[in-house]
Amino acid sequence: MGRIRVGTASWTDRTLIASGWYPDGAESAAERLGYYASQFDIVEVDSTYYSPPAENTAALWASRTPDGFTFNIKAFSLLTQHPTRPGALYKDLRESLGPSSEKKNVYLRDLDDAVVDEVWERFLAALQPLRDAGKLGALLFQFPQWFPIGRRNREYILAVKERCGADRICVEFRNKTWLSAENAETTLGFLTDYQVPYVVVDMPQGHASSVPPIVVATAELAVVRFHGHSEKWTSKDIHEKFGYLYSEKEMEEWAPRIRGLGAKETHVLMNNCYSDYAQRNAAQLVDLLSSEDKP
Repeated sequence: MGRIRVGTASWTDRTLIASGWYPDGAESAAERLGYYASQFDIVEVDSTYYSPPAENTAALWASRTPDGFTFNIKAFSLLTQHPTRPGALYKDLRESLGPSSEKKNVYLRDLDDAVVDEVWERFLAALQPLRDAGKLGALLFQFPQWFPIGRRNREYILAVKERCGADRICVEFRNKTWLSAENAETTLGFLTDYQVPYVVVDMPQGHASSVPPIVVATAELAVVRFHGHSEKWTSKDIHEKFGYLYSEKEMEEWAPRIRGLGAKETHVLMNNCYSDYAQRNAAQLVDLLSSEDKP
């Protein structure tokens, strides 16, 4: 059985800090990350979706965590074909946009190929301190609801894999056509053929962005992300959207399913980031998986 890492998709959320999960004395960014890393061995960085990381920030993450700690990095919104604020782009590249810089959002298609190449190069280069420290886990590419199954989008996934070179990627879908009864076998076969890790998702069902929790590994790395089951999934308030505390019974039901993935390495990230919900559920899952290891 391969190694299973369990953690959360945030360690800086304001509601987490206000929850009292951090002990007295963990007041600075360094102290909070250090404490988090004493409890879990992986974290997902979601801030990199909203703006590209800076290399000095990645260096601080690496220096503030112990050997063996892992950072999964959520890909910058532009690179997953999401709308992106021009202000989130590197300043010199933003200035090259011309009239597009006045838009509320820009998309990949709005940028010249040379600008896109530069965004990719800088995004990946900023992660070098994590590579050097052996702490770069996987780059998460969460594709939008308007990214349906099709030849062009399969080619884009392969282009992403090629761009990232030796860095591991994983893909999460939000368009149900990829995992419909008619297409799931094709999708999972495609990912397996090219050894692209598929992200197993637990999320509310019945919405336009819902995908089923098909529990399978398509590569040596398996990834599972828990978004909760909030009744306010469509809310624009992220704390209402993700504010769901899993019951112990739900975690107990998931533990053997995670074990059953049988991947060489599995990353499990709780993304129900409100208060200390994600940390509490992650700790439960660590205990449940640890108990299964005992004779």
